[in-house]
Amino acid sequence: MVFHGVICCNCGSPYPKEGVPYRCPNCGGLYDFRGGYHFEPIEIEPSQPGIWRFRHAFGLPPELVPVSLGEGDTPLLQTKVKGRRIAFKCEYLNPSGSFKDRGSALITAWLLSRGVTEVVEDSSGNAGASLAAYAARAGIKARIFTPELASGPKKRQIEAYGAELVPIRGTRSDVANAVRKEAEEGAAYASHAYIPFNLPGYATAAYEIFVQEGKMPGAVVVPAGQGGLLLGLARGFDALRKVYKLDTIPMMIGVQAHGCAPLWALCSERDEQAEFITDGDSLAEGVRVRDPLRAKAVCEAVSASRGFMCVVDEKDILPARDALAQLGFYVEPTSAIAWAALLQVMGKLPDPIIVILTGSGLKYG
Repeated sequence: MVFHGVICCNCGSPYPKEGVPYRCPNCGGLYDFRGGYHFEPIEIEPSQPGIWRFRHAFGLPPELVPVSLGEGDTPLLQTKVKGRRIAFKCEYLNPSGSFKDRGSALITAWLLSRGVTEVVEDSSGNAGASLAAYAARAGIKARIFTPELASGPKKRQIEAYGAELVPIRGTRSDVANAVRKEAEEGAAYASHAYIPFNLPGYATAAYEIFVQEGKMPGAVVVPAGQGGLLLGLARGFDALRKVYKLDTIPMMIGVQAHGCAPLWALCSERDEQAEFITDGDSLAEGVRVRDPLRAKAVCEAVSASRGFMCVVDEKDILPARDALAQLGFYVEPTSAIAWAALLQVMGKLPDPIIVILTGSGLKYG
C-alpha cells in the first residue's frame, strides 16, 4: 500500500511501501504531503462514519479501512463578545475530549494497513489519550509516554483505554527523547508530531466550519504547540479556496503561552528568540513544545494567510478558562489561551471570527 504524495521534506524520497518509519530512513528528514490537499464536494461520502466522509481529501489509499469512534461533526456555537459575533468550534466534544481524535483516526487506520499490532507514542496528555482510544478500537497495543507531572485525568484516561502509561521525570522534551530511544530500538512510533497522516484529519474541521458558517471565515484563532492543528486547518481552507475559486483563506491566528512560545518567536522573527524557546512551566500544557518540528511550515501558513502568532501571559490563562465556563464552555487551560488571545487582538480581525476550543475541562486537574 503506497501513500501517494508523501515525501521526505529534506531529500524528496517517497514514503516507503513497507514499514512505519516516523522519519526518512535515508536522511532522517521529516515526511509531509507534497503540494496542497485535494477537496471535491461531489466526492463527499455521507454514508461514511465521522470524518471519513471526507476520505477522498486525505491523500491516502482508497483501500484503507476506516477506524472511527464518531469523531468530527463538532458544533459551531455563536456568542457575542464586545458587540461582535464570535463562533466557537467545540473540538473538546470529540470522543476522547480533544481535536486530536481527527488525526488519531487516520493514524490508526494507517497503522492497521501496515500490520502494526503494538505502538509507542509521547504526549502531554491529549494526543496520548486519543491514540489510546483509537488503538483500543483497532485492537492495537499502545504504550504512551507522558511527563510525570501531566494532568491526572489524562493519565487515568490513557490507562482506562488499556494502554500502558510510561511516566517520564523531567521536561516534555525528556519525554520525547525517551520515546525516540524506543523507536530507534525498533518500536513502531505513532508520533502525532513526526507522522503527517494526521494533518488531513485536522483539515476536516475547516471543511465543517465552511459548511456550518456558510462561507469562508475572516479569522481563526487556535492554540498551537506543534502547530499541527493550525497547519491542517490552513491547508483545509486553502483546498476550499481553490475549489470554490475564492480570493483568500481566513487569517490564521496561532496562540502560545509565554512560558514556551517558540512559534511566536520564530514567526515574529524576535531577536530574543532563545528566551521563548524553552520548556518553561505553563498551565497550558498542551502547547508546551520547545522544538515544534513543522515550525517552518506553520510560519509559512500563518504568513500566507496574512495572520500572526500571539502569546498569552500565564496570569491570564485561568481567568480565560473561567470566562469561557461562564459562557457554558468547559475547557482546559490550553483551550482557554485562545480566548485570552481573542480579547487582545479582536480589533485586528475581520468577521466572522472562529475560535477553536481544543480540549475538555474534564481532562484537567
